[in-house]
Order: sequence, then structure tokens, then C-alpha cells
Amino acid sequence: MKPTKNIHIALGSNKGNKLQYLQSAIDAIFERIGAVKKISKVYKTPAFGFEGDDFYNACITVQTELKPKRVLKLLQEIEVELGRKSKSSQGYESREIDLDIIFFEDEVIEEKTLIIPHPELQNRKFVLQPLMDISKSIQHPILKRSIDVLLQECKDDSDIESLNIWLKNPKKSYTFKDFNYIAIEGNIGAGKTSLANKIASDFNAKLILERFADNPFLPKFYKEPERYAFTLEMSFLADRYQQISDDLSQLDLFKDFMVSDYDVYKSLIFSKITLPEDEFRLYRKLFYQVYKDIAKPDLYVYLYQNTERLQANIKKRGRNYEKEIKDDYLDKINTGYLEFLKSQQDMNVMIIDISDKDFVKSREDYLWLLGEINAASVRSEK
Repeated sequence: MKPTKNIHIALGSNKGNKLQYLQSAIDAIFERIGAVKKISKVYKTPAFGFEGDDFYNACITVQTELKPKRVLKLLQEIEVELGRKSKSSQGYESREIDLDIIFFEDEVIEEKTLIIPHPELQNRKFVLQPLMDISKSIQHPILKRSIDVLLQECKDDSDIESLNIWLKNPKKSYTFKDFNYIAIEGNIGAGKTSLANKIASDFNAKLILERFADNPFLPKFYKEPERYAFTLEMSFLADRYQQISDDLSQLDLFKDFMVSDYDVYKSLIFSKITLPEDEFRLYRKLFYQVYKDIAKPDLYVYLYQNTERLQANIKKRGRNYEKEIKDDYLDKINTGYLEFLKSQQDMNVMIIDISDKDFVKSREDYLWLLGEINAASVRSEK
């Protein structure tokens, strides 16, 4: 998964339906740039540097995987789409929407088309005051002062009025409030860990990741499957039981729900494929004894990808011990999962075909996938 950075964006409007312009800009930023983490109050301020109607100003914190120049380009596209025209004169003038990058984490950039931090932020109360709402202790990477100190030192004496109106966070249209525990499942290379990470980060969920990489029998199994199959499955049985018991019992009061990149029943699916019939029957008895009291997820999401895409993803992540995985093994796993899920009448299962999607690279695909999952929440309310 790509590293993310927190950026701060200032928004302003003094033409037309100013509140709607601010909201439309935030919606577009969420769709194209990243998750909106915080939104300030809306402030009314006089036009700065020219005669014009009062501005509505706000600031937001956004988490993004994009580079600064890409963010700037997208912000400029959003401005144009919302009606902003090229300047008709030198200096400041009224505009439907104005979007400025204030901070990009703690990066310092000085180029012809992009300067970060914004060079005038310390002189503008209409930027500093909304920043106080969302990040008052953030340090200016050049001036080495926090926002609250910069506001105290600011010589801008413009009137600034906090309005009793609120901008909405677009991510709240994706609701997971009816689920305490969501399990993301899929074949090897389907993207379940990437999705679990993104959901946990964007929606304040406790993240539970399978600790498979430390299993000493996994590389041996891929080289000699018949010899190490039972040993591998038994070690997974013990490890998964210990981990899921610990994670599900440790409540985090500061998280809204839990999301995992596996479900314990995958042990049955894989063991049925890897073990001879007699060993599988023994394994199944042990499994149900061990897992009889483990809570099932409120929503089970299965990410289906065709074998060609799975192999491409496996190759891309470059794990040496996965180089030996054959197409027929992946086919068997997909079949095993689908047969298992069809038999689970008491489990809330959602199968999503993502063979033509890339939610890791494409935010549009990621939001589509969230919409599909969100549909399960909507159905559960009816």
C-alpha cells in the first residue's frame, strides 16, 4: 500500500451560493484526492486586497497518496469545473471557489508553479483561524511556530465571524455503523490486506491483520506441499486462534469498529484443498473444537479476482516463496471459497467481483468498492 500524507487545504468563495461551492469542492476533493479527515467551521471574512462581497472560508485536512504537483493539478481542475474563470486583471478578484495547498505534511517546496507551505498563510487570519479548528498545534516547517502562535502574531486585523453553518464530510455517506466486525477475504493476491488497511485508515477502524509472513512452514509448503501441508495447516490453526481471540477480546474505545484481512474459516477452505481426505476429516474435528466460541463477522466481504489478475498481483509484490504458486492451485482456492460461502446460510456474505478494478491505484475504483460494501449496510437496515 502506498504511504499517505496529511495535507491542509484552504477553501474560499465570495460569489453565488458560497456554501454550496465550498461543499462541492470538498466532495470533489474526497472523490479525487483522498479521505477528508477534518473540516473546520465556516468563517465570514471581508474581501482581502480588493473590493468585493464577503468570503466564506474554511480549511480541511486530507489524507492522500498523491504527490504535491498532482494534488495541485486536481485542485485547479476542480476550481475550473466549479466555474472559476481565469483572472481578468492583475491582483485579487472575486471567485466562485479558491483552493490552496497550505501544508503538505512537513514538506518544503519552492518551485515556479508551487510553493509549500503557502508563503502568505502567516499573514492571513482567514486561513489561520480555520486552521486553528483542525490543527492548532501543527508546526510551520520553516517558521518553526505552531498555528496558534502564528495567529497570535498575525498583524491582519480583518473582522472574522464564525458562522453557525456546517460543511459535511463526504465519507459519512459510507456508513459502517451497523457492523462491529467486518472480515475482508479473498484468494492469494486479491487485495484483502490493502483494502482492510484503507478502510481502517479512512473510517477509524481497529485493524486486524493476519500474521502469515512469520510462519516458517509456508515457504516449505510451496516447495513440498504434500510433505508440509498438515504441519502448515495445524500451525495456522493455532496461530489464527491465538490472534483472533486476542484481537476480538481487546476492545478499543477510540475505534468505531473492527476490520480484518482474514476470517478464521479460511483454515477449513485451505485445508480441504491441501490435505488428503483422512487428514482433512481429522483437521475439521480439531477446527470445530477450537473455534466453536469465536465470534463470526457481522459482514463477510469476499473479493473475487480471476486467476490472471491474481498472478499479476502476486508477481508485483515479489515474495520469493510465492513464485511457485500454480494457476490450478489458485483456481481450487477460488472454487473452495465460493462453495463454502454458498453453504453459509447464517453468515452475512457479500461477493464482489473486482477482476476489472484496481482499487489500490484508482481512487474511483476504491470508492466504487466502498459503495458496494455500503449497500450491504443499507440492506441490513431494512
